[in-house]
Amino acid sequence: MKPEIRAEVTRHTQFLDRELSQLAFNRRVMAQAEDASIPVLERLRYLCITSSNLDEFFEVRVASLLAAATVDGKLSEHPALTANLNRVSAECHALVARQYDILNSQILPLLKEHGVHLLRNNERNEAQRAWIKDYFEREVRPLLTPIGLDPAHPFPQVINKSLNFIVALSGKDAFGRGTAIAIIKAPRVLPRVIKLPDELSDKPGTCFCLLSSIIHAHISELFAGREVMAYSQFRVTRDSDLWVDEDEVKNLRQALKGELQGRQFGRSVRLEVAKNCPPELSQFLLDQFDLDRSRLYQVDGPVNMVRLNEMIEHTKMPELRFTPFVPGLHPTGGDIFATLRKQDILLHHPFQSFQTVIDFIRQAATDPCVVAIKQTVYRTGMNSDLMEALILAARLGKEVTVIVELMARFDEEANINWADKLEQAGAQVVYGVVGLKTHAKIALVIRREGAADNAELRYYAHLGTGNYHPTTTKFYTDFGLLTCEPNLGRDVNEVFMHLTSLAKPHKLDHLWLAPFALQSEIIKAIRNEAKIAKSGKPGRIIVKVNAMVDESVIRALYAASQDGVKIDLIVRGACTLRPGVPGLSENIKVRSIIGRFLEHSRIYYFRNDLAHDVYLASADWMSRNLFRRIEVAFPVLDRALKRRVMAEGLNPYLKDNTNAWELESDGHYQRRKPRGKQQPFGAQQYLMKTLGTTAE
Repeated sequence: MKPEIRAEVTRHTQFLDRELSQLAFNRRVMAQAEDASIPVLERLRYLCITSSNLDEFFEVRVASLLAAATVDGKLSEHPALTANLNRVSAECHALVARQYDILNSQILPLLKEHGVHLLRNNERNEAQRAWIKDYFEREVRPLLTPIGLDPAHPFPQVINKSLNFIVALSGKDAFGRGTAIAIIKAPRVLPRVIKLPDELSDKPGTCFCLLSSIIHAHISELFAGREVMAYSQFRVTRDSDLWVDEDEVKNLRQALKGELQGRQFGRSVRLEVAKNCPPELSQFLLDQFDLDRSRLYQVDGPVNMVRLNEMIEHTKMPELRFTPFVPGLHPTGGDIFATLRKQDILLHHPFQSFQTVIDFIRQAATDPCVVAIKQTVYRTGMNSDLMEALILAARLGKEVTVIVELMARFDEEANINWADKLEQAGAQVVYGVVGLKTHAKIALVIRREGAADNAELRYYAHLGTGNYHPTTTKFYTDFGLLTCEPNLGRDVNEVFMHLTSLAKPHKLDHLWLAPFALQSEIIKAIRNEAKIAKSGKPGRIIVKVNAMVDESVIRALYAASQDGVKIDLIVRGACTLRPGVPGLSENIKVRSIIGRFLEHSRIYYFRNDLAHDVYLASADWMSRNLFRRIEVAFPVLDRALKRRVMAEGLNPYLKDNTNAWELESDGHYQRRKPRGKQQPFGAQQYLMKTLGTTAE
């Protein structure tokens, strides 16, 4: 390495900040809300997604930072920890301010132009006010319980992310006491967005109002004989990461049920109030929740922007949405097992329907030749045809084994419910490995085939990059492989044997399994490309993941870059690798694609001296995935399907110049635009036209 280049490297830290990188992803999502080429209801949806992402960021990442910086209940004064918290806080405040600016200056005015009105109290006509008063008296007031604070009525428990109101009162209460503060909890059973009857409107279109606005308009009626001096809506966000000592509990499912209740009352990490909330009220709330002023967010609109999704769903104007997209359906000829005996099936969701996977399990459930079905469940939702098929299979007497991950964040309750139903049907339910989340997406069907005196068991497997979830399969990009290749099937069965017996897995022929071999195999493949490059041949790596933060893998990529390997990384979210630094990473490019669908597939490509190794995986390149989870990376062995993965999952994303953002070495992202005579090209739009039956 040249001396001047070495000096260049020392002026850069090798890794970007993870939290700031995650917030930069939210910036990119929020940029979709500012894109005038996107229908306005979809732009509002992107704002809601940003808000939902921020909620989880506070519940998990900020909560973790605060926990690390807290000593004996007080924030540490350690300079590095304090500086990091301050940087994250400043970016969060800036992001939230921009969110509400977009809502108020762009989205709501544009909706109004199209006849969709979100009315404040002073914008409603007399007929609408009368209807709202009646609605308040009938539906809202009976469910409200204002609590005047005094020694007998201390500050109430406030549930995580719930809508509440603080009210400052003058005068004395009915008992002659000067209770100055009251708290009102908004009923959780009521909708947050209410559609007003069309016949009451004096303007064309559809009118809505917020529940918070209705309560505000009638708040004084809740305190007869008192004057309301000031009030504000508020919402507190709490630490929501569940923790149970899996080594100590005898029944993880029962312990987790108890923890789910406690999640609502975890440590406070953020307070949101209305923009006009008086300082004394916001300070009173900060004191109650033990938060310093840097955790206060004063917002110009609803404290929970995610609730505006209700307005999107109730607006019947298709012209304000994306053109409906119908995914392509892979032909199977009615008998999936017969098709798989001829060739593997590669599915690219949501451009191709997930129905093929559901049909695979459904057919297995009723096929008399099928003797066993095994499947992992990480996220599957409250309603699932696939889970119902497994229950049916168990009731029909097949050996059904389901590895249910009870600790799948925010899906714990659904998974517990399915575990109960599966066990009641006679399925064997296992909760994975203590201390390790089972994140692998695999299913195995074992079928007895051949003449009765010469029958043998045959494996049919599904391996995927995404969840077995009926909703996310329509909006997340993922790959799934259906195969009856014997060695892959044996490997999948070996993984299930490991998960249920807890015995050390035997050597696998094709699968890379975390936490045992995945990280070492990835680094081995990276180093192999470096070795090839050093010999004078082309070294090439292309990786598509959701996050890139594991330092051991990033260091291997840096070393490969210095040896001349050309590396392209397509990373949707957080990326702590710093690309384009001379002497360190000048051969590495990083881009992020933000489009109509959430990019979720994980693809690892290594040129390997023209062998073209293609792996699909459940794992991002994060330490938690490589060392603290059960993850599977699986090869695409069929040459034609390898080419398909490249042609659909990698090449279009490297070509994209409309939805792509490129990461610069200073940590900032720049949006790609067509250059010169380039035609606009979007990977997702291309795939919708290529694989779907209708497209926008």
